[in-house]
Amino acid sequence: MELEKFLINQKESILNALKKIESNHYGIIIAQDDDNKVTGVATDGDIRRKLLEKVSMKDSISNCLNKKFISSNENTPREFLLKQLDHNIRIIPVLDSQKNLISIVTRDYFPVLKQKKIFARAKSPVRVSFGGGGSDISAFFYKNKGAVINSTISIYSHATLKVRNDNKIYLHSLDLNDNLKFNDIEELLKYEGSFSLIKCVIMAIKPDFGFELFIHSDYPMSSGLGGSATVTAAILGCFNQFRTDKWDQYEIAELAFQAERLHLGVSGGWQDQYATVFGGLNFIEFNKDQNIINPIRLTEEVLLELEESLVLCYTGLTHDSGNIHNDQKKQTNKVDVKARISSNVKLTYDMRDNLLKGRLMDFGKNLHKAWMNKKSFSNKISNSALDEIYDGAIKNGAVGGKLLGAGGGGYFLFYVPPFKVHNLLKWLKNKNLNNTTFKFENNGLKSWTVREKK
Repeated sequence: MELEKFLINQKESILNALKKIESNHYGIIIAQDDDNKVTGVATDGDIRRKLLEKVSMKDSISNCLNKKFISSNENTPREFLLKQLDHNIRIIPVLDSQKNLISIVTRDYFPVLKQKKIFARAKSPVRVSFGGGGSDISAFFYKNKGAVINSTISIYSHATLKVRNDNKIYLHSLDLNDNLKFNDIEELLKYEGSFSLIKCVIMAIKPDFGFELFIHSDYPMSSGLGGSATVTAAILGCFNQFRTDKWDQYEIAELAFQAERLHLGVSGGWQDQYATVFGGLNFIEFNKDQNIINPIRLTEEVLLELEESLVLCYTGLTHDSGNIHNDQKKQTNKVDVKARISSNVKLTYDMRDNLLKGRLMDFGKNLHKAWMNKKSFSNKISNSALDEIYDGAIKNGAVGGKLLGAGGGGYFLFYVPPFKVHNLLKWLKNKNLNNTTFKFENNGLKSWTVREKK
C-alpha cells in the first residue's frame, strides 16, 4: 500500500485533498502537521458537509478534519481491527508512539500474522515394571524371546527448550542442581561431567542451532523408575517440536536408547525407553528382529482396583543401575541364570493373563514370584536392608511386590489386598519409609510449542 496516496499536509487546500481522495479510491484522506504527526482524517462526506457550510475549496483541509478518528498501533488486537472494518470503517491508520503513520489497515490490506518466536515444552512419565526384567537386555533376547509388562504412572520429567539466535548452549538442571554454558556444540561434546546424559542426547541428534534447555523431574535420581530414559525422552520431545519431519514414537525410543546405552555406555535394557515414549499399560515383546508394544486394555473397574491395590514405597537407597546391569549381563551367560530369566518371561505372560481376566490376587502373587526370580539373577540386585523391607511388607499385608528397576535401591512396589492396606501403610510410616501416591498414566511422551511472550 502506497501511503503517500493517503497523506496530505493539513495546510493544503480542500481541492488538493479531494484530488488525493480521487486517486486513492478509498474516499478518505489522512492529514499531517509539519512534523509528520497525524492530526486527523477527512472523508469525502466530511468535506461535502463542510462545503455546504460555505467553506471554500481553497480553504485548508484542516477545516474538515475529524480529530477523534479511530486508529491503531502495532499491538492492536486483530479482533478490534476486524470489528471496526466490519462496522463500515474504510481505513484504520496505524500510528507509532509519535503519532506518525506507519501503515494503514483496510479490508484489502490487513496485517499478516507474523511468525513469533516459540519455545518447546515436554513431559514424559516414569514407569513401574511388573515382570520380565532382565529379558529386555540385548544379550538375552538376541537368542531368546524376551517380554516385560509395565505401566507409566503420574510422575514425570519435564523439559523446556528455547532456540537461540547464536550457537551458544545453556543447560539448566534442577535434578543436578547445576547450570552449564557452552560456546557451541563442539565444546559441549568435549564435556565430561554430571551433564553427560544430556550431552549424549545432543550427540545422538546433532542440532544445528544454539539453544537453552531446562530440565527437572518429580522423583529422585537413581530411583529405579527408568528416570534416565524419561529425562532423555522429554529432551527429545522438545527437539522434535522444531523438526519439519518429526520422529515417530519408535524413532524417539530408539534415539533414547542410542543416547543412553551406546553413547553414554550405561548397560541396561530396552523397556524404559518404550514405556515412557508410548505410555500406558503395555506388554512388550523383544527379539533380535523387532520389538513389539502390545497395549493391555482393562476395564475401568479392574484398572481402578489395581491402582488402589498397589503401594509405591521409596526405600531411600539409591543404586547404580549400570553396574548392576553389567553384572547381570555377565551372569546371563550362565545356563541357570538364563533359565531363570526365561522362567520370568513365562511368568510375565501369566501376569498379562491375570490382568486381562481381572484376577488381581493371582497377579499380586506372581509379583512375588517375579521378585524371587529376579533376586537370583545377581547378588547386586538386593541386600539385607532391602530384604528386611520386603519381608516386613509381606508380614504386614502385602501378598507380593518387587523392587523397581535394576535393583540395589530405589522404589518397592507392593500389591496389597484392600483390607490390608492400612496395616502396610502404618508399618511403612513406622519405618520412616515414604509411600508415594500415583495414578496410572495412559499417555506417554507429550510435547508442544508455546509462543514467547514479550
